[in-house]
Amino acid sequence: MREILYLEVPTPDIETVRSWLQTDFEPGNGEKVLTLEGFRLKIPSAKTPAGAALSENLPVELSVFVWSVQRTTYLKVFRWAEQPFPCEGQILQRLTKEIRSRFPHHYPEPPPIDLSQQSIFAALASAYPLTVKYFQKMPNGEYDLTRAYWWEQRWREGVRNPQQPRQVVFSSRGDRGQGSRGAGEQGSRGAGRDGKIISSSSSSSPTYDLIYIGGALGAIHAALMAKLGYKVLLVERMPFGRMNREWNISRDEIQSLVNLGLVTPAELETIIAREYKDGFNKFFDANNPSKLRSPVLHTPTVLNLGLDSEKWLQMCGQKLQAAGGEIWDETEFMRADIDISQVLLQVKHLPSQVEKQVSGRLLIDAMGTASPIAWQLNGGRAFDSVCPTVGAAIESGFEPGVWDSQYGDVLYSHGDISRGRQLIWELFPAADDELTIYLFHYHEVNAENPGSLLEMYEDFFTILPEYRRCDMDKLVWKKPTFGYIPGHFSVGSSDRTVAFDRLIAIGDAASLQSPLVFTGFGSLVRNLERLTTLLDTALKHDLLSFRHLNQIRAYQSNVSVTWLFSKGMMVPTGKFLPPQRINSMLNTFFGLLADEPQEVADNFIKDRCDWLTFNRLALKAARKNPALLLWIWELAGPRDLMRWLGSYFNFGRHALVSALLSPWFGRFLNRVGFWLEPRNPGLWLWLLAINYAIATGKPRSRSQVAKTNPEAVIPKSEARILN
Repeated sequence: MREILYLEVPTPDIETVRSWLQTDFEPGNGEKVLTLEGFRLKIPSAKTPAGAALSENLPVELSVFVWSVQRTTYLKVFRWAEQPFPCEGQILQRLTKEIRSRFPHHYPEPPPIDLSQQSIFAALASAYPLTVKYFQKMPNGEYDLTRAYWWEQRWREGVRNPQQPRQVVFSSRGDRGQGSRGAGEQGSRGAGRDGKIISSSSSSSPTYDLIYIGGALGAIHAALMAKLGYKVLLVERMPFGRMNREWNISRDEIQSLVNLGLVTPAELETIIAREYKDGFNKFFDANNPSKLRSPVLHTPTVLNLGLDSEKWLQMCGQKLQAAGGEIWDETEFMRADIDISQVLLQVKHLPSQVEKQVSGRLLIDAMGTASPIAWQLNGGRAFDSVCPTVGAAIESGFEPGVWDSQYGDVLYSHGDISRGRQLIWELFPAADDELTIYLFHYHEVNAENPGSLLEMYEDFFTILPEYRRCDMDKLVWKKPTFGYIPGHFSVGSSDRTVAFDRLIAIGDAASLQSPLVFTGFGSLVRNLERLTTLLDTALKHDLLSFRHLNQIRAYQSNVSVTWLFSKGMMVPTGKFLPPQRINSMLNTFFGLLADEPQEVADNFIKDRCDWLTFNRLALKAARKNPALLLWIWELAGPRDLMRWLGSYFNFGRHALVSALLSPWFGRFLNRVGFWLEPRNPGLWLWLLAINYAIATGKPRSRSQVAKTNPEAVIPKSEARILN
């Protein structure tokens, strides 16, 4: 018996597919014999060639059947005998063509709703029945589902109108010089909505040094800057401390919070909900050829600390307020007017609907992917890719033995391409019996198919029992976790605008994080010292123009070059790939990492891969799977491959510059800083930015990992679990 066709049919309605196969599809040759899951195609006995089945004792037949997993239908055709079925090629071509025509890709959209007439649950029940059912079981479920709907609608609007981003930043300066692309055409010359020059009152000094918009990643950075003595205001649209996702990180990465003085070691331990022994990376390979099947990749020092994110944010808020800062929560950003001396912010307090203004020296955008500032600054090229991510924190309800809380799933797939997406799971143990589970996929930004949170939630609640054995109605839900996590395919360090005069973006709004791990939290923590030191220098010397602020970024050339990896995990909109294709690519590369010393995978996933290691792994992957290059060409296309070559040459250039400067440049700055900084602060900021650029992302050896997490390197019989 031999498999001769494998197709993804992008619909959860397997009954309709089966009925079409059995009643409507005409193969053009042979006799259909219906079966429970499809049909057999046999040669009529009168036409069977003499001796055709004698050699194997198997009939010359085709078996066509369908099955369902991941809310998707799959079809396979097997030939029983070794010899081809008569007109076999034409039959398979006809089947493929007609099933593609009958069941094309479909990208559902959330229905328009009017919450003044009905609840969010009533409005979405017919389109997303399981999503409504299980959100009703969650504390604050109505509020959270409304927010998920709002976030998706705002994301869709931004993707579909990329050339006309909503203008929210206005400047009274007509001589901007090197402005941002997005704020340029519309706002850089001072034109407001009515075409008039907008001028904020600059007769008085700004009330605050720093105004942050966005209370998740913004709260961490705001607390640190407040401890440095700056007067800080944090504006947050939600009640402060509410989180749509949990955060995981490793011990050596989070050590930067202690090193910078934001928390003490004892305080750090109180926000760690769980520290587990090992994390697993495994992709479905049942349909891969044997050479493209890989063992489990163990990553015990990747994302193995589960943080209590709400407790952590509350701690940041307390430290911010203790240092003299303020928090305005349930307050929405409306617009920012910038003049030569300050930023004038207009906000609205949502419960009272009262609008007010506040001024500051510098505005920091930490609003994440939905940030209207990020869309405006980049004028239609805000993001190249995105991970629509959904999930939940689950308090209890799994049967004993389903999962050992000393382990996590870092990246895992339990099936092939599903309705044009390669779905990937993450599972992280938290305090007590809690588990935080995510479902996401890598996705190109496309106006026809922006990516849907609500559709993903319907998938999540349907296929969670396929991923981890459970009775959905016995699970105790703590809260949902969701969001759009963006990616930007950088060619060089300055091809994404992260700043404007007196304005800078951080975190997901800046979209400079790893396209592999794909979250702004890890990138922010890894680059916290870099961003804080550079911003402190800029504030001390009033270097708050676009030219200076645009140097303060978390860009890494070794991260930039890996965007092709994430591109290979995206199914282009409207295109059909062999269902096993992306799992084959993932198993190729993660199989190589599994064969390497542990620190190689650790460095790669934590944005510390160097030029030599990257090239060595790429060559090994090409030797192991020569088809990989053709697959990447098919997915990326010539335009993106040319862009990637630019990233690759920039990576090589950066590696060369780093090798030349690293041995002496830092010591040189230590010697000249005391007299250079007061004499030429702009030059000093530029040199500091260069020093961080060559120092950030250096690979760590096994001994360096051991200093911060010895248990991850030297196994012990008893692992310490923090609750």
